[in-house]
Amino acid sequence: MTGDDVVNFLNGQWPPAVQTLQGYAIDYKLTQNSLEMRFKTKPEFCHSGDIVQGGYISGMLDAVMAFAAIGSPDLCEWVATLEIKVNFVARARNGKFTALGRVVHSGRNIGYLSGELFQDSNLVATATSTVKLIHSKT
Repeated sequence: MTGDDVVNFLNGQWPPAVQTLQGYAIDYKLTQNSLEMRFKTKPEFCHSGDIVQGGYISGMLDAVMAFAAIGSPDLCEWVATLEIKVNFVARARNGKFTALGRVVHSGRNIGYLSGELFQDSNLVATATSTVKLIHSKT
């Protein structure tokens, strides 16, 4: 399996939440268990003019971190977020975003993930997450 195979797999099966955020994978690095995604917000996601509401920022970070784990061969089939912490670094304006997520460490049933969200190369938010790794019942 290659990074391109992971990108194609992920782009073929996004859940509605990722589709709402117009998210898609652009790169997966197998050696780092890291995923790069792009998102695009809509005016309906904003408050105070064109500032994107924090829940949407959190959703983008949650998605890129979770799918970094799901894309990692043989790690898990799905994840359930047990805890997420988001740090808002700068205001995010309506538009395009690039997100980076990676698996920091994983055990048999628990994974530790991290993520960063950028707009025009500027860091907007960071996150960490603890997830339950869901395995096949075969």
